Amino acid sequence: MKFINKHLKFVPYFYFTIVALIAFTDINRVKGIYAYPILLILVPILWQLFKPNKILNFALGVTFVYISSFLVLGYISDVLGISSQQIASNFTFYGGIFVLTNFVMSFWIIINSLKRTS
Repeated sequence: MKFINKHLKFVPYFYFTIVALIAFTDINRVKGIYAYPILLILVPILWQLFKPNKILNFALGVTFVYISSFLVLGYISDVLGISSQQIASNFTFYGGIFVLTNFVMSFWIIINSLKRTS
């Protein structure tokens, strides 16, 4: 239990690392060289894993919450049919899981940042 509690704070960073790597490989298949700027997203995340910084941690958390809130708005507009694009229902389901997980992980980073400062 002690091992789990000690390493539980790293879960959001691993999540966003995996998401960035999946996005990189997916875009790299289609666009090639244009996918490499996605790897720049990994620099501050990996920095937090190896050399934590409370200011960078809080900035990452706020940035990811901001981006995730736009994902939530986009998902809600897509589900309600406000946008003009039609997508399959299974993509809507998996998209909802992705959006919810992104939001939770973003807040988890902020909570970790607040715990480290106090």
